[in-house]
Amino acid sequence: MTEQEYKGKKVAFFTLGCKLNFAETSAIARKFEDLGFERVDYKDKADLYVVNSCSVTAESDKKSRNQIRSAIKRNPNALMMVTGCYAQLKSEEISGIEGVDYVLGSGEKLDITNFINGLQKNGIPTVKITPHRKIDNFFSAYSYGDRTRSFLKVQDGCNYFCSYCTIPMARGGSRNDSIDNILNEARDIASRGIKEIILTGVNIGDFGHSTGDSFFDLIKALDTVEGIERIRISSVEPNLLHDEIIEFVARSKRIVPHFHIPLQSGSNEVLELMKRKYKREVFAHRVDSIQSLMPDAFIGVDVIAGTNGETDEYFEDTYNFVRDLNISQLHVFPYSERQGTFALKIPYKVPVPERKERTQKLIALSERKHRIFYEGQLGKTRPVLFEHEKKGNRMFGWTDNYVRVEAPLNEAFINKVVDVRLEKVNDNMHVDGMIV
Repeated sequence: MTEQEYKGKKVAFFTLGCKLNFAETSAIARKFEDLGFERVDYKDKADLYVVNSCSVTAESDKKSRNQIRSAIKRNPNALMMVTGCYAQLKSEEISGIEGVDYVLGSGEKLDITNFINGLQKNGIPTVKITPHRKIDNFFSAYSYGDRTRSFLKVQDGCNYFCSYCTIPMARGGSRNDSIDNILNEARDIASRGIKEIILTGVNIGDFGHSTGDSFFDLIKALDTVEGIERIRISSVEPNLLHDEIIEFVARSKRIVPHFHIPLQSGSNEVLELMKRKYKREVFAHRVDSIQSLMPDAFIGVDVIAGTNGETDEYFEDTYNFVRDLNISQLHVFPYSERQGTFALKIPYKVPVPERKERTQKLIALSERKHRIFYEGQLGKTRPVLFEHEKKGNRMFGWTDNYVRVEAPLNEAFINKVVDVRLEKVNDNMHVDGMIV
């Protein structure tokens, strides 16, 4: 069918998982819009549904299945397409759901519009999966849905086979776009009036693996792009967050003092079982380096609770290590068994109730640290980018160092960076601010 023939047809998307998935969904949606489709909300009746799935945990698998079934129930005659990590890893599970037409792996995601076949339902699902060791294509992607910030994909895949993780099997090996292409995309984002870019990928610190550059080269180049006021770095492995990167961020014109560093465990014994590429002493050094140069920097940390091999003693080791770190917030995940991972061979298994208990203990620690960080910012003046979202007479935004701010509504300041005095942590765990 031609663009004219698809005109008036409706497509709906549901995205699960990471920021990278959201960037890719936005790029895929533009490909459908170029064919004449109208994008509608996933809860609406559409002619075509696309689920961009996640499989980082068993719960992610379940959520993906639920969203697939809900769309099929909403319109059994619609074409149902599923892509993403869950599709790559467990295509048989998805193709067994009645009403699914296409299951497309990570290598096929870019070419999804080639499979719509005039919106004709298949009867029998078509499964197209490139083996993960052969996935070598890279497709550029960025989002611009909320008109304030954009997730910009700079890297994909991972060469780190951590014992608990399926991402290398879901997305293939590490690869990236060229710096020139990324700069062009950043300029395109700026031309849309978007003020903030969040760099996304699977292992962005490994940028340059396929082009001979480095992540440091990338951020130095991006720091020169006019029209973008903020660049936010997403998760970087501690062994790849070199001191030269931290020092550059400290003096950067655009890269904000916000770091997200996956720790996963504060026990060196567990880190070894996880096949991580650092010891906790390296992690502590990174935190100290950041704090010495940027005392107000936000530092978010990923931790997995209850992984195989994590004895009571090792968990307490993790808890005490994290407790004593000068960080801002934890992102805590209970360990979830993933098919095909080395972690399944580790003999000591933490009972599920104990995993949940450890998770809650770390979440409570995170809440205390988060409040301490917010309270430490009170009385200071920070630049805030206000969003289009508003409720009643209030508007919302983020400081450069990732404090969620509320202020009296003033339409003139929407999608602008303005100086705000931080006054009080409110009941919503936001900070009330007054525009200076």
